Amino acid sequence: MDHWDADGAFSFCSNGSRAALALQGAPGPEFVDALSSGETIRLRRFTASPDLQIGIRMPEGPGFCLTTVPTQLMEPAAFGFVGNPQLVIEVADVDSVDLPAYAPPLRHHPAFREGTNVNILQPMGRGLARIRSWERGVEGETLCCGTGCAVAAAWMAKRTGLSSWRLQPMGADPVDVSVEIEEDGSWRELWLSGRVRILATFVPDASLGLEAATK
Repeated sequence: MDHWDADGAFSFCSNGSRAALALQGAPGPEFVDALSSGETIRLRRFTASPDLQIGIRMPEGPGFCLTTVPTQLMEPAAFGFVGNPQLVIEVADVDSVDLPAYAPPLRHHPAFREGTNVNILQPMGRGLARIRSWERGVEGETLCCGTGCAVAAAWMAKRTGLSSWRLQPMGADPVDVSVEIEEDGSWRELWLSGRVRILATFVPDASLGLEAATK
């Protein structure tokens, strides 16, 4: 499986992977997929349509972990690589942040050699938090960044000792994250699960040559 961002860059998308398991004819209910970018993920279909719940186990092993934030910030923050770089910053109120002004300087900060996604997180109670995400490649706020949610929950698990979190992104559907986190910031069994809804069916025009490309 390959993932391409809106700007044409090659990357990893956890929600894109979860959506793939909703396609008619997709394998399941569980399978392991080795991405061409080198990561290995596991996908699991929990329930059938119309309330389709699909989970993804994030890449794990050397290099996939929480690390020190490479620049000084005023707010509590964490940085992690989960197939793409994620900066997570705790704020008092996600709604009060002007994300289009706040995120781009961090997304392009020279301390992040490959750039980074920027996520702002507001803990709401035991195992609950709200999150907003500014994604590189899209260069804008998205309704849900699955990899950002996963890193945010891993950070909260390390801080609190609570291994299961429900995060509410800007989209309507929450996501659930569970993780086994180590003191050094590495993780095992980092699962993100949530609802997948089929919104439309797209039939590509023959002029795109996609049929020939997939044979």
